[in-house]
Amino acid sequence: MSTEFLSGNHASALAATLAGRANRGGRGFGGGIYPITPQTECVEYLCQQEFERGEIVRVESEHSAMGVCIGMAFAGARTFTASSSNGLAYMTENVFAAALYRLPIVMMAVNRTLGPPWNIWVDHGDTLMLRDSGWLQFYCENNQEVFDTTLLAWRLAEDHRVLLPVMVNQDAFVLSHTMMQIEVPGLEQVERFLPLLRLPHQLTEKPVTFGGLDFPHETEVHRRQHAEAMARVPAVYREVQREFEQHFGRRPADAVDGYRMDDAEVALVAMSTMSSTVRAVVDSARARGQKVGAVRLYMFRPFPEQDLRQALRPCRRVGFLDRDISLGLGGVLWAEGRAMAPAGCLVQNYIVGLGGGDVRPQDVQGILDDLVARQRAEEPRILEVAT
Repeated sequence: MSTEFLSGNHASALAATLAGRANRGGRGFGGGIYPITPQTECVEYLCQQEFERGEIVRVESEHSAMGVCIGMAFAGARTFTASSSNGLAYMTENVFAAALYRLPIVMMAVNRTLGPPWNIWVDHGDTLMLRDSGWLQFYCENNQEVFDTTLLAWRLAEDHRVLLPVMVNQDAFVLSHTMMQIEVPGLEQVERFLPLLRLPHQLTEKPVTFGGLDFPHETEVHRRQHAEAMARVPAVYREVQREFEQHFGRRPADAVDGYRMDDAEVALVAMSTMSSTVRAVVDSARARGQKVGAVRLYMFRPFPEQDLRQALRPCRRVGFLDRDISLGLGGVLWAEGRAMAPAGCLVQNYIVGLGGGDVRPQDVQGILDDLVARQRAEEPRILEVAT
């Protein structure tokens, strides 16, 4: 194990490199890549690596990048790509195809505001628009978690009880271009954690058709199988957590990560890097005698309904902080999570940091003050913060 000083982009690319080399005794490693700010540093780093078996293919578009991943995955290779924002939008058709083909592809997505108007800063709307695509989704809080999640994603995706692609998400610039110290295992450690990929439906010399026309009943069967695989993910993930800790000495976060929630009457729920700021505000509130806690969703798909319901059980007031907006509805995290709050609980949505505005402790403190003073919940509040 070594310690390295890496950006979020390079952490993801290094994890992919180690995972790719670990499959050299199988069908190798590869993927299609196309640059888009702010994930370009990831694929540039990856292109500089050498693989004993397989290759990184430079293509002309994000749609083609996922197409290459689909082809390589069908051939039995361990596959990876990265994208962001409008690149993900252009890739969407093949994002759905990869999941419906049950291919264990891993994609690193740097969360960036969808345009126009053009904006290169963080917003979770790009990956959340793909929440119904059949991919697993994880939202990372720091660069160590980016590295670890990228690595464990293949162990989870390639498990025959799952066989679904995984999206590893990190905030634009806040993580993608910020340098942090991370612990990096050696290749032998990674090989012990990641067995060779054995895709049960990989292409062979025997002719077979994929993606043909489904009649209604066949589609019902395929969707049910897909849903059943998603339902198995939480239990499999807990196994992967334990195995990761045994191999590397670090335990990945729970799907729902509660902080000072045992007796919390008020809770703030968030994802990704905002969670760190929320915890700092919770500590300050606790020092003043307020029974406040924080909840972070690390896994967003499959949605950890029971874990979130359990975390919020003691609460009388819950504020959901969304760095996204579903126009005509409100924040996506709030929309999906509000029903998990206890009966009679006041639940308010705060949409904050859209387009990359800094969400500072004073901003979160203002949200907490508003939540505590409320007599009733209102429509989602869109807050402006300083840039």
